[in-house]
Amino acid sequence: MKVLPTEPAARAAVRQGVSVSVATGLYGISFGALSVAAGVGLGPTMALSLLMFSGGSQFALIGVIGAAGTPVAAVATATLLGLRNTLYGAVVSPLLQVRGWRRVAAAQVTIDESTAVAVAQPDHATSRIGFWVTGIGVYVLWNAFVLLGALAGDALGDPRAWGLDAAAAAAFLALVWPRLAPRRAQVVAGLAVVATAVLIPFVPPGIPVLAAAAVAIVVGLVAPTTPGDPFAEDVPIDEASADSPENESDREPAR
Repeated sequence: MKVLPTEPAARAAVRQGVSVSVATGLYGISFGALSVAAGVGLGPTMALSLLMFSGGSQFALIGVIGAAGTPVAAVATATLLGLRNTLYGAVVSPLLQVRGWRRVAAAQVTIDESTAVAVAQPDHATSRIGFWVTGIGVYVLWNAFVLLGALAGDALGDPRAWGLDAAAAAAFLALVWPRLAPRRAQVVAGLAVVATAVLIPFVPPGIPVLAAAAVAIVVGLVAPTTPGDPFAEDVPIDEASADSPENESDREPAR
């Protein structure tokens, strides 16, 4: 049995997903313009965007290419940054509970933004809505604006001067900020920042991100779970609450 999300919660998840999609998608102009300027053609630029679909990895790859680095170095750098998406998969998989082709589709759109919107929701049902709206929205808008940036090229100037990079970061921070209310979350964030700042001057791109994730994993293993966290329960909250009397009217027929 599943519980349908309440209408206000569903609308809120959709609004968050759309706003993050727009903010992130617009920044795709920068990637398209910078990729073409680095000597990557229109076709390869769009292939990177459509198939790799990981902004950090895409920027890392063209950064190495633009600096006359070797293809091996470019791929290695992009791969290190992309490894963080594996950790995101472990987070969203229990929320989505998808199989078959839907699992493949979910893997393609499991990125920073879709994961952040999903875990920011109050229950698993709205998490699924937030994940799919954000993942699909970012995929469509990012690739559309990458194409625009690649075609316009130098006519756009430096897209970073428009503040698009700040807009995407601000939208992400707005989602993460409410999750930092518990003291344990603040400790994890602080330790992750310190670990990242210390490593950046000494290690290749991608390693600091993985180190920050490792900090969160270690804290999760050694610190007790905060009581009442709906995402810490073994039983999905929407399924566990389906048996409570007040939710009888919200049940949908078993499929």
